[in-house]
Amino acid sequence: MRRASLYIGITCISLVILLAVAGLIWTPYDPTAVSTERLLPPGWPHVLGTDGFGSDVLSRIMSGARICLLVGMLSVTGAAVIGVPLGVFAGMTRGWVSEIPSRLADILYGFPALLLAILFAAAVGGSTWTAMLAISVATIPAFVRIARAATLQVMSQAYIEAARLSGTPTLSIAWRHVLPNIAPVLGVQASVSFGIAILAEAGLSYLGLGSGADQPTWGRMLREAQDYLFNAPELALWPGLAIAVATLGFNLLGDGLRDLLDPKLREVA
Repeated sequence: MRRASLYIGITCISLVILLAVAGLIWTPYDPTAVSTERLLPPGWPHVLGTDGFGSDVLSRIMSGARICLLVGMLSVTGAAVIGVPLGVFAGMTRGWVSEIPSRLADILYGFPALLLAILFAAAVGGSTWTAMLAISVATIPAFVRIARAATLQVMSQAYIEAARLSGTPTLSIAWRHVLPNIAPVLGVQASVSFGIAILAEAGLSYLGLGSGADQPTWGRMLREAQDYLFNAPELALWPGLAIAVATLGFNLLGDGLRDLLDPKLREVA
């Protein structure tokens, strides 16, 4: 049972990926189509019913899964590409130079994803790319701090000192010794950040700072369902459940990876 969180997380993520892949190939109806069949309850042929515009809810859920994974993947990847090298640099250098990335990360912590999205939306307009950029920038400090802490731990090992004394270049030490040893920690952080990015994207879409009206997203579906909360409460249930499953899946995956990869936790178990 100690790997239950890992298996549950993989199951939830697999379900979201299955919806996204299926949405790329086929959806029961056009997710942006408008019809007169408004607020139909779940049944056949509309399995999850229709919304206030007559659009098929299942088709919009499937289309929203694709955008959800896209935003999460690109925003977390962008944050890792910038944050990890900065964190490794801060952990491998000494003196005031090593403090620069940490202080920059502290400054970025003062600009949460919502505030950045508002600033970017005011400058270039709200869109999927605006949300991804805001989430990515807001996630960088977490990778900087995690990478720096893990690098400091690796740099205290005797084999690093031996590599330095043998004349191994700093970049070679970082590539051959530091990155492989901190990769498990970064993987756990990436999984947790993925779940946070999905939740942040849903919140931004709910506020109208994410994807446009022509792109169905789970957050926008929640916002539209708010107008029919008493007449058709299931309209809020389906996107809310999708957001919960995706976020829970990545958080449980991160916990499972931590339990699996952390040698101290393995010894305790």
